[in-house]
Amino acid sequence: MSRRAQVLADRLQQGSQTLAAFVESLSDTEWRMKVPKDGRTVGVIVHHVASVYPLEIQLAQSVAAGKPVVGVTWDAVADMNAKHAQEHAEVRKPEALELLHRNSQVAAEAVRAFSDEQLDAAAPVSLNSDAPLSAQFLIEDHALRHSFHHLARIRTTVGR
Repeated sequence: MSRRAQVLADRLQQGSQTLAAFVESLSDTEWRMKVPKDGRTVGVIVHHVASVYPLEIQLAQSVAAGKPVVGVTWDAVADMNAKHAQEHAEVRKPEALELLHRNSQVAAEAVRAFSDEQLDAAAPVSLNSDAPLSAQFLIEDHALRHSFHHLARIRTTVGR
């Protein structure tokens, strides 16, 4: 197993576990609070983080195989997020936490399977103006960073 892949997987799990630990402390009122400038509830965002791990890993695997990421735009991401928010508006905390745990575990195992050569592989990524980005960058900027990014916004929303 690649040492880099192991470290990336551990960091991904650290983010998921940190998010989960904070979310467990939220009251029902805090769970239903809307995140400013986003409009989604805290609960929907936690479920969102959990539900996109497979897609984030799939994109990194594509790049690792030398395949460009095409058709993924910020408008498409916004549409996907809006649809997700509608479908999961009433998500309950135990359901979201279970999905977060399960999908982050699967994502971490997938990351551990990357070789150094795969982590270094790069291909154009439509979400980033077709810049030739590495699989490692996609893992770090999406699957790994995502829980930390939303945790910071959730903390601000609930005031702690």
